[in-house]
Amino acid sequence: MEWFSRNLPYLLAGISVGGQYALIAIGYTMVYGILRLINFAHGDIFMVAGLIMIYASTVMPMYISIPLVLVATVVIGFLVERVAYKPLRSAPRMSIMISAIGVSYLLQNLALYITGGLAQQYPAIPWISDTITVFGATTKRVTVITPFLTIILVIALVTLIKYTKIGMAMRAASKDFETSQLMGIKINSVISMTFIIGSFLAAVGSLLFFTNYTGVTPTVGAMPGLKAFVAAVFGGIGSIPGAVIGAFIIGICENIIKGMGWTTFSDAFTFALLIVILIAKPTGLFGEKSTDKV
Repeated sequence: MEWFSRNLPYLLAGISVGGQYALIAIGYTMVYGILRLINFAHGDIFMVAGLIMIYASTVMPMYISIPLVLVATVVIGFLVERVAYKPLRSAPRMSIMISAIGVSYLLQNLALYITGGLAQQYPAIPWISDTITVFGATTKRVTVITPFLTIILVIALVTLIKYTKIGMAMRAASKDFETSQLMGIKINSVISMTFIIGSFLAAVGSLLFFTNYTGVTPTVGAMPGLKAFVAAVFGGIGSIPGAVIGAFIIGICENIIKGMGWTTFSDAFTFALLIVILIAKPTGLFGEKSTDKV
């Protein structure tokens, strides 16, 4: 019982950050599921959402700033796909990957130019930034809200994919990209929708993440983005429930290691865990075995 009360703050923080990783990981896993592309710029879109919030909140009230952040991030995600990925759709896979890395560095350098490289302080969002006590542990309200909000958004997304026309088109495109084009599915709309959903979830993730970790720098999206990618691979890339479960496992393990006093090794543990999982199960925890057609 003493161990539980001592480690409860780390456990709560782990569940919270796991939910934030999950919202970013869904963007990676959805884009990969349809395009077989790792969108390396996704972590930087998450960072840009944080910067938009900082600058928007200085000139307008919070109830306008938050919807503006969500809309602006979605527009950026949509434009990135249209400008950097769509023209290369029939190009070799490596060309699209290089384009994704290029977009990542472009967003980082634009942020560096705008901020001058200085860490920007994220504004306190009313209510979710408040401090509360849970079972004797002091934490911010966002820590408690994050896992519930993540689960609600994931259920909404799974419902959209299972029961709507665009969701059916997404599933068809992820199963067989070429055949779905031949069957008359508007593939450009499907891909744009995938980027829009991914960017929206990354924007929500940024609102939650930066409420806890308030310093926003041009490179701040790199590590959460990388860990979210690891979570997507860990759970089986292409599987939304897999990405979410992988993200929660990584978030909880990482924070328990911090609680044990091994903060230096918390990042290394994430990648070591990935190596072990991939050796034991190359497709990830929930990944489907790929079958080669003869």
